[in-house]
Amino acid sequence: MAIFDILKERGFIAQSTNEELIMSMLNNGGCRFYIGFDATADSLHVGHLLQCIVMKHLQAAGNVPIVLLGTGTTLVGDPTGKTDMRRMMTSTEIEKNADIFKKQISRFIDFSDNKAILVKNGDWLKKIGYIDFLREVGRHFSVNKMLTAECFKSRMERGLSFLEFNYMLMQSYDFLRLYQDFNCTLQLGGDDQWSNILGGVDLVRRVEGKQVCGLTCNLLTTKDGVKMGKTQKGALWLDENKCSVFDFYQYWRNVNDVDVLNCLKLLTFLPMNEIELMYDWEGAQLNRAKEILAFEVTKLVHGEDAAIKASATAKSLFGSNQNEENMPTTVLDRTVFVDEEVSVLNLLVVCGLCESKSQARRLVVQGGVEVNSSRVLDENLKFKISDLKEGLIIKKGKKTFHRVKV
Repeated sequence: MAIFDILKERGFIAQSTNEELIMSMLNNGGCRFYIGFDATADSLHVGHLLQCIVMKHLQAAGNVPIVLLGTGTTLVGDPTGKTDMRRMMTSTEIEKNADIFKKQISRFIDFSDNKAILVKNGDWLKKIGYIDFLREVGRHFSVNKMLTAECFKSRMERGLSFLEFNYMLMQSYDFLRLYQDFNCTLQLGGDDQWSNILGGVDLVRRVEGKQVCGLTCNLLTTKDGVKMGKTQKGALWLDENKCSVFDFYQYWRNVNDVDVLNCLKLLTFLPMNEIELMYDWEGAQLNRAKEILAFEVTKLVHGEDAAIKASATAKSLFGSNQNEENMPTTVLDRTVFVDEEVSVLNLLVVCGLCESKSQARRLVVQGGVEVNSSRVLDENLKFKISDLKEGLIIKKGKKTFHRVKV
């Protein structure tokens, strides 16, 4: 099956500027396409993972990914999907994050022998003069048209800074530079980037008189349209120091029944004929599908050995609770204790199992907490330092386990 048909069958494709031309470009191989990653954090998250998987599919079909690290655009910040302006970051922070992104993306993309290209847009955006940028790029953009873009609409009532208003022009200029420097003819991104991508396609046409294309991919959402990848502790990071391998595995093991097949199509490389066999699975079989999903995604991100360990730990925990290897663990600082004691409510908050003491209290009252296999019914329960020297196993609900010790 041709690569464009594979992407379509698996549910990646959302919008395109010229489907027939893009199909020809990708199916014939050799197409240089790019995806941009703004270095806003010190790790990629699961939203980025979807883009990495698309690149991996396309590279396997003989196309050439251009990974653009936004060391310039991150200084401004994309207003898309944000209700407030992003935190202003220093160039030092951004460069450090970009280096981390490069290492993480290298898990999915082969950069050897010119099979992929990595560039930073700070290399040109930081050098261009403001008046030159206005004359060369700004004159091609209509403010009236820009204000109709979805990426700006949501911010108009709360206020859109002039700084952020320039982001679309900067991203569009990226496409122009990549076309000029690397003969890049296709930009990919999440469906929330559609307006920005159209800006780049139009700029290349106006400046170079050439047709380039844009393609967006569906965002990773639940059946109800809610973005996936959010946990009580925050984003589902790909760095095991920010999200343990076990927590990462358990997230996918616990997805809703209605979402598991879509996740298998988008986040794994299992053949579609194997996934289609699961369409009628129910009960225990559907749980098996979730285990397959969790294992395959964890293997892709953290390696097969880590996936095997996480799977074994999960099975052991839901059985005898004896195997604590790879279980997420919090080591308490002694400042947490008052008179050498700590309350169960504080433990739940410190371990990230609850966002607040009031939420922790409700969980205890509802019977949703166990410590060392004993249900906690007293919201005032306290533990001494000596109780935690060997460690305690906290169970939240039916599926979340956490070890805590001093």
